Parts: sequence; C-alpha cells; structure tokens
Amino acid sequence: MPGIDECLLEAMALPGARGAALVDWSSGLALGTVGESPVGDHETTAAETAELARAAAEYESFAQPAPVGVPAGAGPAGPPVEDLIVTTRTGYHVLRFVETSFDSSVFLHLWLDRAEGNLALARLRLRTLAEGLVLR
Repeated sequence: MPGIDECLLEAMALPGARGAALVDWSSGLALGTVGESPVGDHETTAAETAELARAAAEYESFAQPAPVGVPAGAGPAGPPVEDLIVTTRTGYHVLRFVETSFDSSVFLHLWLDRAEGNLALARLRLRTLAEGLVLR
C-alpha cells in the first residue's frame, strides 16, 4: 500500500498531470505535493482548494439522506461527497476525498492539463489511489 509520496507520484503518471497534492481540508495544509502549482505556490493552492472541499463536505445540500431503516449518522464516516471537479479554460482540478481511520479530513488534488488530460481516467485512478493510500 502506497504512502503519500508514492501515491502522488502515481497520480503524476496520468496523462496531462501538472501537479498533485494531499491536503488536509480542515486546516488547509498540504501534507505532500509534487509537480507544479497553478499559482506557483503549493501552500496557497492547498489553502484555496481546502476552502472548496470544506464547503462541499459540510453543506447539507450535498449530504445524502440515510437509506430507509438506517438512522441518520449510522452510515460510513467521512464527507458525503466522493470527489469534486472544477473545469477551467486550460485545465481540470479533481479533488478526491480520502476516507481514513481518524477524521477523513484529507483529499487528493490533481491538476490536469485540459488538452492532454483524461478526466474519466483521472477520476478512476484517484479513487483507486485514495482507497489504497496509507497515511503514516
């Protein structure tokens, strides 16, 4: 099972990958980064993407109701959102939430070049990476 550095390097192997990070959305801190940052500074990018992730994870509009017969709050831990995609004129930003044994407040952020990236492949690969990530 890969750790943070191995996970980010695997994400960078995707076609069109420009940069990747593992970010704690509760603090806005980058736990690991590789490649480029859209604004030239990974810490700024981490703080800005954390704001977006926090909003999606905490807003009731994105929460799914509990299945019939299951009490609210009895479902899996972590945010109800699996991933977020932000499309810009030149790229895609894919944020994939990572379930952890503690508070599930981290996400993978992959920045893809729009002309070279494959959004569907990136989503599938990030899901696999998030499921296998070992946080040490």
